[in-house]
Order: sequence, then structure tokens, then C-alpha cells
Amino acid sequence: MSLAIFDLDNTLLGDDSDYLWGQFLVQQKLVDGEHYQRENQRFLDDYNAGTLDIFEFLAFSLAPLARLDRTLLEQLHARFMQEKIRPVMQPAARALLDSHRQRGDTLMIITATNAFITAPIARALGVDELLATEPEQVNGQYTGKVAGIPCFREGKVLRLNQWLAEQDQNLDNSWFYSDSHNDLPLLAMVTQPVAVDPDPQLARHAESHGWPIISLRDQDKGATRST
Repeated sequence: MSLAIFDLDNTLLGDDSDYLWGQFLVQQKLVDGEHYQRENQRFLDDYNAGTLDIFEFLAFSLAPLARLDRTLLEQLHARFMQEKIRPVMQPAARALLDSHRQRGDTLMIITATNAFITAPIARALGVDELLATEPEQVNGQYTGKVAGIPCFREGKVLRLNQWLAEQDQNLDNSWFYSDSHNDLPLLAMVTQPVAVDPDPQLARHAESHGWPIISLRDQDKGATRST
């Protein structure tokens, strides 16, 4: 059985769920608006530039989970899904997922965005296997810290290798779809790396290595732009 792996933000989704969650918290006046919006943008810029300090970012992004009541967080996330996430769920992405389901592939989402944000999104997309950055919990409450290895850059490779060993699986005839040069370590491991609406650095790398480059932002179910 082949493994089809998908990045989430700006790949299956037409935006960044972590950034959108930050915007949502600002709009709900649950964080210091000016400061949070400025830092949220700074970290996004660092990510795009390939200079993100993942632990600094997680200290920032997980802090509201520790301050807010768990029941309130669940209610907020339900609104977040309707207002921010469902509008950026792309029909072509769903079609791509369906094509791999019909082949009998195992579907997985692998993302640096924390599991509080992404687990409901994965469920909405019908993907059972999720590897995401895990927020630490004690007695059912978030602590604001990260548990285990952040699922970012080489951390994605480590987390996936752990999963493969636990499931007695391998990467034979595997796929990985991503938009970001931050995912080059994992893209280099799979049989079929695919750049999806890639950032400039990933686009250059994909072109030089002959990787497919597709778009899920189009209405043609992700027609190949180049190979």
C-alpha cells in the first residue's frame, strides 16, 4: 500500500491555518491585537524566508492555548473552521485526495501547525493520519509548551520515520505534496515529490530536478504546469 503525504498550509488549503488562527484571535480580542498581529506576520515572513526559529514561534503561538479555557477553545475552533478554514478549502485539493483514495493509498497530512488547529481540519478533509506539532497537555489543559519533536523541516522527517517504524511501513512508491522549500528534506525522501503552488525557492529546485509542479488553486483539479 502506497503512502500519499500532504502538507496542509498553502498546499491542501489556500492559506496558512496557523496565521489565520492568529488573525482570528486578534479579531475576537482575545490577544493584544497590535502586538500579536505584528508578531504573527513576522513569524510568517521568517517561515517564508526559511529562517523561522520554530521554538520561538511555538512559545508565541501556543501561549493562548494555555491562557484560554478548554471549552472556550473548542467553541472558538468551531467558529474558526466555519469563518476561516472552510472558505480556503480547495475543490482541487479534495479531488486530489479522492484520486489517491481511489488508488487505495494511505493518506497522511504532515504539518508544522499544531494539532489543536489541524486535527479538526484533517477530519474535515477525511484524512485519518495526521502528523502535526503536538501541544503539551497536563490534566486535559494546554500548558503553552510543545510535546516531543516539532513537526517542522527535519522534524517532519524524524516524526515520519517514527510513524513508519511503528506501522511497519516504508516509503516505497510514496508521494509528498508541498508548497514550501522548508519541506525539501522530506520531499527528497519520497518516490514522487510534487511541488504544489510552490514558493520561488521550491519552484527552482523542482524545475532543476524534474519534479512535477501543480496548482490546486485552479479549477482544473491541479493540472500539471511543468515536469
